[in-house]
Amino acid sequence: MWNTKFKKAENIVSRFVAGETILVPIKGKLADMQKIFTLNNVANFIWQRLDGERNLSDILNDVMNCFDVERPQAENDIQELISELLKENLITDKG
Repeated sequence: MWNTKFKKAENIVSRFVAGETILVPIKGKLADMQKIFTLNNVANFIWQRLDGERNLSDILNDVMNCFDVERPQAENDIQELISELLKENLITDKG
């Protein structure tokens, strides 16, 4: 899993509102307001790095360097976020 590269789905709009990043899927010309996804500061940090170029190991190292977190906690947080983003079709596996 840690060598996998993910990228943001193309049909997602992200906005920073009131200190949080909000992800809104777009279907056709309309926003799917039932599927809004909110990211906290760390999740947004990870989201910004899901560019299809960095693997999860690189992102893990970035998280540990920028936040006061131990490796096991960072790994768990990243795995949970990636799982949720995949479930909601907000990211894709670049392969």
